[in-house]
Order: sequence, then structure tokens, then C-alpha cells
Amino acid sequence: MQYLHTMIRVSNLDQTLHFFCDLLGMVEIDRKSSDKGRFTLVFLAAAEDESRAREARAPMLELTYNWDPEEYTGGRNFGHLAYRVDDIYALCESLQANGVIINRPPRDGHMAFIRTPDNISIELLQKGEPLAPKEPWLSMENTGNW
Repeated sequence: MQYLHTMIRVSNLDQTLHFFCDLLGMVEIDRKSSDKGRFTLVFLAAAEDESRAREARAPMLELTYNWDPEEYTGGRNFGHLAYRVDDIYALCESLQANGVIINRPPRDGHMAFIRTPDNISIELLQKGEPLAPKEPWLSMENTGNW
């Protein structure tokens, strides 16, 4: 397993980038926007991690800016931890066999979400290309929030 990033939701992207980049010296590594999803993702790395982060070998901070205003309460602005895994199906099967609820099953062979005992969301991402979709994951519904 490889630690990838920590995601936080932000209400003002410009102010947040000023804080992390201008004041703390972090570096913007990547930016993705989705008109359909109405959000922008910005990935930041510590200056000393910049070259490794550009090669996806250092953990990053993911800023998620949702275009539609939302007031974040109860820690909702903290999103999730993310880990790259060798075999998402095998790991989810093992987790499920040990009583862990798969909140967002890996229907696409690429991404799943689970929660810790303290209800912190964890994103699991398949290393390399997505695995071929297969059952029981393909038809499994989401459970709860992720």
C-alpha cells in the first residue's frame, strides 16, 4: 500500500492557495476541473517533495473546491485519506471478510471507499490500470456515506 494524499474541502480556492502556496511555500502539482461535477481539484506538495510528487512518489494535499456554495460543519471539510493498492478486489474482499463495510464498492476496478472505526473516510485506488469490472463488486450498491 502507498499513501497518496489527504483531501480537504475548501470554501475559497484563491484564499486557500494563498495560504498554502504563498505563506507555507507549497507547490501546485496538478489541477483538474469538472464542469459536469462542478468542482476543481488542486494537488499541492511540500517544496522539498515537488519532484517526487510530480512522479507520483510523494504524498500530496488535495484541495477540493465545490463550485456550489456549501457550509462545512462537523469536520465535513476534511475529506479522506487515499492509498494506492496492488489489488483492490483482493483487499476489499479481505476487509469485508473482517467486518469492514465497503461504502463505495470498486465497481470500476479502480476506486473504493471504506471508513475507519472512527468514521474517517479512506479512498482505495488500484495501482496502474483499473482491473476489469467483475462481480460481486459490479452490481454492489453504495452503503452509507463515503
